[in-house]
Amino acid sequence: MNATAMRQGRAYRDRHEAGEILAAHLIEQLGMPDDAVVLALPRGGVPVGFEVARELGADLDVFVVRKLGVPQQPEFAMGAIAAGGFRLLNDSLVAQLRISEDDVAAVTEREMIELQRREKLYRENRPPINVHGRVAIIVDDGLATGFTMRAAIAAVRERGPLRLVVAVPVGAVETCEELSHEVGTLVCPFQPDPFHAVGLWYQDFTPTSDDEVHRCLAAAATNHGAAHGSSRRRGSSPGPRNYGSEARAPGTS
Repeated sequence: MNATAMRQGRAYRDRHEAGEILAAHLIEQLGMPDDAVVLALPRGGVPVGFEVARELGADLDVFVVRKLGVPQQPEFAMGAIAAGGFRLLNDSLVAQLRISEDDVAAVTEREMIELQRREKLYRENRPPINVHGRVAIIVDDGLATGFTMRAAIAAVRERGPLRLVVAVPVGAVETCEELSHEVGTLVCPFQPDPFHAVGLWYQDFTPTSDDEVHRCLAAAATNHGAAHGSSRRRGSSPGPRNYGSEARAPGTS
């Protein structure tokens, strides 16, 4: 499958194929950055980020972000929190729905506990990878409203990267346009209109498990170590990678 076929209505096979195609587009726009780190938003962004990090020869780390749901309507975001204690609120929505400060604080506390649980689970006491002075590429499996991505952008920017890039395989046209003004580079090869939902543009959108996140992070660390000193492919055209006899990515058959 190539980008042209996708624009005609075909979906990605799964998150790993989406990551392969996204990586090719990143290489076209960025070349091969010498000191890049891929920050994948768990859980769904991690398989995508794994493929991107492998193709770019970059470090892979998780960057945990949690949506703050409206009380009694948790699927409706009133804000988001990100690793490092960063919080972003939709103040106009909070005021419009008359959500009290106590309710906001309660939701924030609950989601912060879950954010810290996930960081501990995924990192296993490993410190976050330092992005200061490096090319930081934030990766997710798609962009709908973009609110959690905005929180990630703001939180990562505070860590002083040399360049900040957002990369997703699929996203809503309006959201991509808005976010493109907030970062130096936004790469999204597939922007269907109408969009509806991220999951519609994957043939397999099975929820990513904690185990798969662990496997991706472990495999990325091994791949990155083995890649030092080896030459990497440059200037490839967008399209899925042919694995041949090479081992498959974690979680694939």
